Amino acid sequence: MKIPTDEQCLTCTLKFAYDEISILYEIAVLLASSTEVKDSIEKGMRLLKRNSYLERCTLFMLSDEGEYLELFASIDLTPQQQKMAIYKIGEGATGLAAASAEPVVIENIHNNINYLNKIGTLNTKSISYVAVPIIQDDGVIGVLSANINESSIIDFDNIVHMLTIVGSIFGGTLAIQKKFIAEKESLSELKSYYKDQVLSEYKFEDIIGKSSKMQVIFSMLETVSPSDATILVRGETGTGKELIATAVHNLSQRKNAPFIKLNCAAISETLLESELFGHEKGAFTDAKETRKGRFELADGGTLFLDEIGDITPALQVKLLRILQEQEFERVGGTKTIKTNVRLVAATNRNLEEMVKKGEFREDLFYRLNVIPINLPPLRERYEDVKLLIEHYLDKFMKTHKKKMSFSKEALESLLYYPWPGNIRELQNTMERIVLICPDGVIEPHMLNHVLPFNYQKLYMQEEIEEVQEIPQVAKEPQVFTPPPEGKKFTKESLQEMEKESIIQALIDNRGIKTKAAAQLGLTARQITYKIQKYEIEF
Repeated sequence: MKIPTDEQCLTCTLKFAYDEISILYEIAVLLASSTEVKDSIEKGMRLLKRNSYLERCTLFMLSDEGEYLELFASIDLTPQQQKMAIYKIGEGATGLAAASAEPVVIENIHNNINYLNKIGTLNTKSISYVAVPIIQDDGVIGVLSANINESSIIDFDNIVHMLTIVGSIFGGTLAIQKKFIAEKESLSELKSYYKDQVLSEYKFEDIIGKSSKMQVIFSMLETVSPSDATILVRGETGTGKELIATAVHNLSQRKNAPFIKLNCAAISETLLESELFGHEKGAFTDAKETRKGRFELADGGTLFLDEIGDITPALQVKLLRILQEQEFERVGGTKTIKTNVRLVAATNRNLEEMVKKGEFREDLFYRLNVIPINLPPLRERYEDVKLLIEHYLDKFMKTHKKKMSFSKEALESLLYYPWPGNIRELQNTMERIVLICPDGVIEPHMLNHVLPFNYQKLYMQEEIEEVQEIPQVAKEPQVFTPPPEGKKFTKESLQEMEKESIIQALIDNRGIKTKAAAQLGLTARQITYKIQKYEIEF
């Protein structure tokens, strides 16, 4: 037998070191050149296999709870074997490597109890097993393990050395990826937070609005809510009258007392009196026990009566009495009951016309109309439409776990739409859009199923007519109105008047600049310049 010389041994050592460095370089390049970390790690494992370091390789990562080692990447494992590949800390050779933070080497897997063989050996050539812990600043984060066959020409020291370095590279890459994902999620949450913050600037007790009309209402609510004065909320269906009533209660001294609601139009005439004032046992056929009414239940708090214009003349008399005297009798009862209730009423009907026709008591009208709050329809709150669209889109995306956004054209369609059903219609429409439309960008044609029939066609036709009509618009002669006596116009006051005129024209024309320009006798270019000059948002 010929013994190698020292020079030959040195040559072999240098060649092995060179090969090792070359393999590590290739693995590093694989990880750096792809965002698919799992795929790159498995390619690196196959590179080790081709260079006789191992037969089969697995990478386990510590679970979030720190109790288990879960399979992250592997080569030459069947799907069934991958499902079984999980170890408790301290279980088998893999778990021992994690528990001790030291490499575990089993020279013969066939007679060692620490080799659990949970996932089964591939063939009889597999004879040894090495498990190397992956350690970072916080401790062990995973284990890189390998099965080694009997024909391997590389000794255990070199295999452990190589797997330790490779494991560190794998662990470092995964740590960077985890940090990147965490930062991305954090940025997403931060973006959502700032979006909510921007929206919250225009929220008042869950009422969204930045239009001048809504700001006047918010200011009034802050003033009148702390009192016990009766409030009459008026507005079209779906404008948010119940939200106003809720805000009044929450801002009042009664906010910790009951807030009771009743829709007068939703209950039949025969039952409404019982609902309002309660009834005694035996008062009528189905009155099997005494029952409290809404006025009694709301004692000390606030009672919201929606659709107050629908109550009968007989009930109007009783309602007037309780507002004036704060007392009533239950249906079928004789005992007078005292109550302390703050009333907020609401209606979408013209009570003044009803008073003229004798359908509503004049004295009750004046008793209810102490503090009138007139809610504008959504078509008069153009500045708020976009806010509401964004609010409900975000709300329903979270509810239905979807991600979508509007294209510029689709958003313009929604902004142009007059919303006859007001906020309720907008809310229902947004939920329908989120449910029907696929994830991604929502285009105008997708709205055909959620907006009224032929609306898109009508919208496009009006846009065409608008462009055709603009050149033919004749400017009205400018009439000079002298300032009030003792008051002089200044440059600042004139600019403020011009700004207010542009804002009102934009509101009147639902944000369509060309129509607003025509109304003011300006060109589209002129109004665009002035909108930028005065920093008008719409």
